[in-house]
Amino acid sequence: MTWQFTLTGLLIGVLVGLTGMGGGSLMTPILILLFGFNAKVAVGTDILHGAIFKSFGAARCRQLGTVHARLALWMFLGSGPMSLAGVMVASSLGDGAQKTESYAVGAALVLGGLGLVAKTFIKRGVQPSDAAFLLERRDKVLATTIGAVFGFIVGLTSVGSGTFFGLVMVMIFPLTIPKIVGTDIFHAAALLWVAGLGHLVRGNVDLHAMAWLLVGSVPGILFASKLPLRIPDRPLRLGLAAVLGLSGLKLVHVPEATYVLGIGVVLILVALGWWAFVATRAPRATPARALE
Repeated sequence: MTWQFTLTGLLIGVLVGLTGMGGGSLMTPILILLFGFNAKVAVGTDILHGAIFKSFGAARCRQLGTVHARLALWMFLGSGPMSLAGVMVASSLGDGAQKTESYAVGAALVLGGLGLVAKTFIKRGVQPSDAAFLLERRDKVLATTIGAVFGFIVGLTSVGSGTFFGLVMVMIFPLTIPKIVGTDIFHAAALLWVAGLGHLVRGNVDLHAMAWLLVGSVPGILFASKLPLRIPDRPLRLGLAAVLGLSGLKLVHVPEATYVLGIGVVLILVALGWWAFVATRAPRATPARALE
């Protein structure tokens, strides 16, 4: 089974390339629900794949100057060690505790869906500024604490590197949106490398699946990022939030969640397909003639 992984990676890569949003949270439920992966192996494979995958975006953000390196460093001081603690907890759960890991991933997915909804409707907590943001002691403590809390969640479940960090930074740090996105991606790449290598050492990574996922995801993001077509941000966030939430409910074994998840995914795909069809058929506005 190889082309299925490549196709999955391609879809995730195209999604990220078209929207700039992290589709990594979708990978773990896909591996568990569609490919039947053990939850622990799905988490490890997703994290190491995300580390390689997001490194391309991190290098690009650094090149564009949209990374607040000091803030990323202080968050990493908390998230790096605590992500390894999450890896250790996940690895300590034997095969008999598969249900426990599934519940943990499911709960994180539900929270991730709620986080996406919050990011959709919450504009700002602190007003952004283009001025240089100099970290004070309070900012360093907050950054390290944020990293520790959500780093543990990422190491345990693979969920949160692209949702929780960005949401919290929007609320408490006076950075512009491009700086928040760039810092989030840069920090997430470093965090996922630590957690991913931890899972690799623990034997929680399916290298065959990860390699074929990368065969699709890397060309997907490089190709889609150059396309002029862009999916509206708010509907997409709400659609992804619905998929994450429904996937989480499925993993915590809510009754009839399978049928609800299937119907929800179909409706979202139909809506996005219809939007893409209408967008490509819409006549382009002709530029007004310059006055002579």
